[in-house]
Amino acid sequence: MQTDREDVPNRLTVVLGAVLIQLALGAIYAWSVFTPTLSAAGWSRFQTQAIFALELATFALVMVFAGRLLAQLGPQKLALIGGATLGAGYLSAGLLGPTDFTVLAVCIGLVTGSGIGLAYVVPIAVGMRWFPDRKGMITGLAVAGFGFGALAWVKLAGSWGGLIDTMGLGGTFIAYGFLFAALIGLGAIWMRMPPKGWAPPGYVDTPAAKGRKGNENFAVAEMIRTPQFYLIFITFAVSAGSGLMSIGLMKLYPMEALQAGGLSLAEASAVAGTAMAVFFSLANGVGRIAWGALSDSLGRRRSIMIMAGSQAVVLFAFTSMAGTPWLLYLGAALIGFNFGGNFALFPAITADTFGNDRIGQNYPLVFLSYGAGGIAFPLLGGILGDTGNFPLAFSVCAGACLLGVICVALIRIPDVEEAHKPVSMHGFMHQMHWD
Repeated sequence: MQTDREDVPNRLTVVLGAVLIQLALGAIYAWSVFTPTLSAAGWSRFQTQAIFALELATFALVMVFAGRLLAQLGPQKLALIGGATLGAGYLSAGLLGPTDFTVLAVCIGLVTGSGIGLAYVVPIAVGMRWFPDRKGMITGLAVAGFGFGALAWVKLAGSWGGLIDTMGLGGTFIAYGFLFAALIGLGAIWMRMPPKGWAPPGYVDTPAAKGRKGNENFAVAEMIRTPQFYLIFITFAVSAGSGLMSIGLMKLYPMEALQAGGLSLAEASAVAGTAMAVFFSLANGVGRIAWGALSDSLGRRRSIMIMAGSQAVVLFAFTSMAGTPWLLYLGAALIGFNFGGNFALFPAITADTFGNDRIGQNYPLVFLSYGAGGIAFPLLGGILGDTGNFPLAFSVCAGACLLGVICVALIRIPDVEEAHKPVSMHGFMHQMHWD
């Protein structure tokens, strides 16, 4: 039912707030712009990647606690705390020692990773409550800010804005600290849940509209007792992990293939760099919006099956595409497009399956699969890459995506009552409607 309260804002402002917050949080993927300066200061490649890995791990782990804090503090306070933490991490890194490994491990790896983890779930949870009729679209718009933000911060610090050249690494960290905190603080103005009983015009809050059996909202303990949770977890891990492995090899392998095709080292480096920095990055952001919007019409399960299945086809074909510039651009764009879709579709299917009201608590547990895939698949790509077997690396990832298609095809709407019964194989089979 729709409330007539006068303090209900235009819900488009929620979209604006979500995008502003996620733009700032995209700072996590801008780390690469700082690594050349750190390498020039004597850092090893391992040290530069260790900071990034620590930040990613902290982000994923803190998100689990952020889900609980969301219910206790509310979205505005949690977003402000996350923004202040993110800003403080960059500010302290700039002031205490911008080229000191220990300082950056703590300030960037732990502090900014924590800030991103605290704030990330806020625009997703709030957006879904304001847009129950367009969950895929609102999630896609929000997380697109995360993807495009990374590109903006890289270019601002590097070739477009030249902040590192003019202000130094420390000055850039300080400027980014204030900027990120300000953006999240501004976006937090609109981060509040709708009044109880509110619904958009024409939306009927029924089980049929939700695509679910009833009005169940699964608690975390209930969710993890269902087979659906593990099927979603596995699918997200292999789909996102395959994309992350592709990111790691997107320049190294094409450079080798392009040189075998007759290009010089400089030409191959430029083509491969364009494939990653332009085609993959832009398609990654567009894919978040497009897959989210499409899933509102096609359905979440079907969209994920199409996304993972098409990703498998592209990955199988990529080794034949990497040596030709225009085919490389096409392959990079398609992989980026599908990779971006993960971050719109999996929050939405989590809400569809386990309830809109608990998305802030439940999705962080699902998101841990991103961390699992982000460790396993890039390591696999690195091991096979060191042996020169790049085709096998992409083929294994393609096969993993096909496994994801099978897993998501098995997902059925769970019964919250079954989650309270003792765990058994019969109980799992009943949840999947196999008996």
